[in-house]
Amino acid sequence: MAAPEILQLQVAEGTCSSSDTAKKWRICRLKHVALINPYLSLSRVRWGEPASFLPMEAVSADGQVDYSEPKDSKNLVSGFTNFEAGDVILAKITPCFENGKGAVLSDMPTRVGFGSTEFHVLRANKKAIPNFIYYITKSDLFMRQGEALMIGSAGQKRVSTSYVENFQLALPSLHEQRKIVDFLEEKTSLIAQAISKKEHQIELLEERKQILVQQAVTRGLDPASPMRNAGIEWIGEIPKHWEVRRSKFTFAQRKELARKNDIQLSATQSYGVIPQDEYEEKVGRKVVKILFNLEKRKHVEVDDFVISMRSFQGGLERAWASGCIRSSYVILKPLPGIDPDYYSYLLKSKRYIAALQATANFIRDGQDLNFENFALVDLPIPPLDEQKEIARYLASWLSKADRSLYLLEQQITKLKEYKATLINSAVTGKIKVPGVVEPAEIKEREFA
Repeated sequence: MAAPEILQLQVAEGTCSSSDTAKKWRICRLKHVALINPYLSLSRVRWGEPASFLPMEAVSADGQVDYSEPKDSKNLVSGFTNFEAGDVILAKITPCFENGKGAVLSDMPTRVGFGSTEFHVLRANKKAIPNFIYYITKSDLFMRQGEALMIGSAGQKRVSTSYVENFQLALPSLHEQRKIVDFLEEKTSLIAQAISKKEHQIELLEERKQILVQQAVTRGLDPASPMRNAGIEWIGEIPKHWEVRRSKFTFAQRKELARKNDIQLSATQSYGVIPQDEYEEKVGRKVVKILFNLEKRKHVEVDDFVISMRSFQGGLERAWASGCIRSSYVILKPLPGIDPDYYSYLLKSKRYIAALQATANFIRDGQDLNFENFALVDLPIPPLDEQKEIARYLASWLSKADRSLYLLEQQITKLKEYKATLINSAVTGKIKVPGVVEPAEIKEREFA
């Protein structure tokens, strides 16, 4: 079902699917309405004059530009792409092109600018306005053809200058271009507001998830339960009947080496410790497999926990399959009275990760967490039946929350698809835009 915002944003002026509106627009190539990658004469550069500097990360997929890092122009005249206020820039390299990175530099605070060499620059001439050209570069046809015609090796493919120069478009009059741009600015602004609202809802729900997990694993589910200070900063107050115990008395190290028929496992932040083949299927790419000296790897059992190279950032990972894993990782075996479901939440909670980080500043120098670091962080120990009750509650609540997040993300996807369709339809004349005359026939024209 379409998101409510999509239904509210349907084009009130008409949604005809024919291209009658564009029948008199004239077919031309982009190079006839814009200079592509224009040359900057050094005579136009004033030494010491500030210039906007735009690395690729300063330009977003929705046309936003971060101008916060101006530099001295004399340091930028070589080795960078140059542009001027009012130019259109377009990412040429994968995946930035496919992601839609590009913008109109209408608000650039300096006279000239420089940036990544992975930008194409389009400078409109008197036959076109910059914002119309920008929307042409966001159209479905331009994006699909550009992606199909990329040149270069995998990971370094680029949209060529020739493709941009020779892309054919149907060009309306300047008056009609302005009407189309005004129409799209209004509609895409409403879509952007709707997307921003959804993204804010996602942010709030993610924060709520973290808070709820933290409260449940350290304070329990009964708000009326008498509390006491645990004496541990990261834990705070806990129910009076809970214990606090040294980590080495809750988990033991598993030092067993890999067994003969062990499958190779991957320790992942998103999925826990799972078979490498399963991980490859989930992420859609291959991972490097160890072919020799498998006997030196460590054996892992289901419901063990693994301290990996990423545990410093994302906590400990629970094993969902038995097998073997790299020898540098630490394998933790839950001792009696420890419920893996409950501790799978606690050992990935935000405050536990912060406590773990506080034990090992040296990790920034490239060293891994070890069992000694783990042993320095004391853990709360609820009664076993309460551990299980908390885990069941969190599993149920988080399942519902993740479903809500999924629906919000789907609505954002639909809004973005609607925006792309709207832009494509407007610049190709497939929808009626107020003030744009329906002409009679397409005439091909080659501009001098």
